[in-house]
Amino acid sequence: MIIRPPRHWFLRLFAWHGSVLPSIMFRLSLNLLMSLAAILSLPWYETLGVKLTLAPFSLLGVSIAIFLGFRNSVAYSRYIEARQLWGGLLIACRTMQSQVMAVCPGEAQRVTTLLLAFCYSLKHQLRHSDPRPDLERLLGEDAEDILSRRAPTNMVQLRMSQWLAERRRSGELSDIVYTHMDTTLLQLSQVVGGCERIVSMPIPFAYGLLLHRTVYLFCSLLPFALVVDLHYMTLLVSGFISYSFLSLDTLAEELEMPFGYANNHLPMDAMCTNIEINLREMNNQTQLPDTPVPDRHYRLS
Repeated sequence: MIIRPPRHWFLRLFAWHGSVLPSIMFRLSLNLLMSLAAILSLPWYETLGVKLTLAPFSLLGVSIAIFLGFRNSVAYSRYIEARQLWGGLLIACRTMQSQVMAVCPGEAQRVTTLLLAFCYSLKHQLRHSDPRPDLERLLGEDAEDILSRRAPTNMVQLRMSQWLAERRRSGELSDIVYTHMDTTLLQLSQVVGGCERIVSMPIPFAYGLLLHRTVYLFCSLLPFALVVDLHYMTLLVSGFISYSFLSLDTLAEELEMPFGYANNHLPMDAMCTNIEINLREMNNQTQLPDTPVPDRHYRLS
């Protein structure tokens, strides 16, 4: 995620880090090459007696803009849902920690460890990265059994459910308290299910492919419709229109899966660290991780 301090509107026009421009520079340069080809071939093009007018491009451009807007809206809703799920995860972890400290203060450290293992394991599951370093740091020797499973996040949650059931059988928890704590664990399960739904069910491929091909075909043929009337200004006008369409297409691709490492993805490292700071501080620990801050390119991972 890009977190920039407030800047003057004019300076923001030249912002590089955090924009999608670096990702589309090569594709945008192809459009500029097509514009140059259209300008250089204009004398020969006019002798053909075939003129590509702006009318079909105007109709097609409006249609593409509508579909791009719809796709970006769908992708952004997935991003918002992912952000809400991880916000709910922070709330559930705080609630579970406070409940344990109120009724079983001697078990607070163990529950803190399991909650943190759950958060870090979920982060690695969604990013398809290796959870071993974090789980070994948190769980020690117990991490090996969890790492040997195909769904380590689910196993960590099972450990918390087993711990809660043991406390209930030993008589440390009343029925009401047990029900409240079990409801909190259910919230953790709902977070995992919601995140897995986003990861496993992308926007239909055929829909994105159709829009992707249409955008590139539009941007490739546009200079030949503009060159007759605009001549050398074709480079500027075609480049600006292509920048708009290619940027929207690229941004939708990034937001569709919000759990990765791209500039516009969720800062899951920072969110896990924030949860760890909250839980350890609630447990009266003084050795806390450093507060996450953006790097020199304003990027928070």
